[in-house]
Amino acid sequence: MRSTSAPANSSRRQLPALVGLALAALLMLVIPSAAQAAPTMSPALSSGAVVTETEPSEDLPFSFSVRVRDGGEPVSGARIIVEGDGFETEGETDDKGLAKIGVPERAEYTITLDEESLPEGIAVEGEASVQRSIGQQGSTPYVFNLGVGERTTTSFMDQLVERLMNGINFGLLLGLASIGLSLVYGTTGLTNFAHSEAVTLGAIIAIVFGVFLGWSMWIVLPLVLILGALAGWAMDAGVWAPLRRKGISVVPLMIVSIGLAFAIRYTFAFFFGGGTYQLPGAAPVKMQIVGPIRLSWIDIMSMSVSLVLLILFALWLTRSRIGKATRAISDNPALAAVSGINVERVVRIVWMLSTSLAAIAGVLWAYFRPGMRWDMGMQILLLIFAAVILGGLGTAFGTMVGAIITGLLVEVSTLWLPSDLKYVGALVVLIVILLVRPQGLLGRKERIG
Repeated sequence: MRSTSAPANSSRRQLPALVGLALAALLMLVIPSAAQAAPTMSPALSSGAVVTETEPSEDLPFSFSVRVRDGGEPVSGARIIVEGDGFETEGETDDKGLAKIGVPERAEYTITLDEESLPEGIAVEGEASVQRSIGQQGSTPYVFNLGVGERTTTSFMDQLVERLMNGINFGLLLGLASIGLSLVYGTTGLTNFAHSEAVTLGAIIAIVFGVFLGWSMWIVLPLVLILGALAGWAMDAGVWAPLRRKGISVVPLMIVSIGLAFAIRYTFAFFFGGGTYQLPGAAPVKMQIVGPIRLSWIDIMSMSVSLVLLILFALWLTRSRIGKATRAISDNPALAAVSGINVERVVRIVWMLSTSLAAIAGVLWAYFRPGMRWDMGMQILLLIFAAVILGGLGTAFGTMVGAIITGLLVEVSTLWLPSDLKYVGALVVLIVILLVRPQGLLGRKERIG
């Protein structure tokens, strides 16, 4: 009997997840092109829905804050035109030289200052038309300086603090989504690609009950947990339990999960179309908390819900009999079965808990983006895998740590990287850490022989 730093058993168990991660990267490349072919709107849902693809309004989730100045003084009455992604609107600066113009999607737009609308004697010395993208905060500022005035900037430290808070918020909701995937892998060895659709399902439930039916979100959130658990029960009872009884190996099960993910995803697309649906209270005004820290009530609610659920989950895993049985099965399923633990019953509960937590994470993700889309779960699937592998495969507490680190890296990286490339930094750090510590941050080496 001997110990090794890269045991064969551990490598064999991690192989499906690593193969799955590679396939996830391929899916991230393939799906966007398929999204273009998604139906625009289902007739069944064409009324009563909040879809941000129509006329400009103050309720649109994203915006440009455009200022016009001449020698540092505000210019009122200047006409600003914003167009892009098949959308066009315009606005006019107020007495403070500010025009806030809403847009429906996070995309690149052309901002044009109409020179004919400027007062006599004032002309644009530089470019009258620029291209800008909507940033992570959902509101992008731009200043047309017509004279010698200087553009207002935010200090590096203020930007860093703001992104750290966003990273914590994103990391917490990512932790809720990732823990379920880690639990399923730990108890069954399955890398479940359909887990991303549980995230989307939670947002859809919130849209149906919170928007279509007009229920309070404080009633909808517990309902999302309950319906998410029922969906997990149905998924395991209808698909995974029969396949386990047939003795199907892990790799074919992973391929089944990929097919199941596609089937569920395009079912969502069929019924909800390619639009973005906004939850009640989306994109609220941020409040000054302390110093440069600015949070909206949605941010505070999201972080509070995430923390409460993560603490309850930790207590369940460490104090309850089912939680202890789950950890025992993760360590050694065969020994747990011999010890009298009902493995199938525990796995069923794990599936219910996994889908339930992913569903509530979907609601928080819909507020953070903001908006619900048919493919929103797939958009963070690779980050969910990153959090699970970074923390240590099959370790729930490691997944929490990995999710927080991933969320921070994604948000802070926008200080140096374009927003379109912000996920790259987190994945690069993941690769570097795994080269140094293949078992993840809180994973452990296994004894063989």
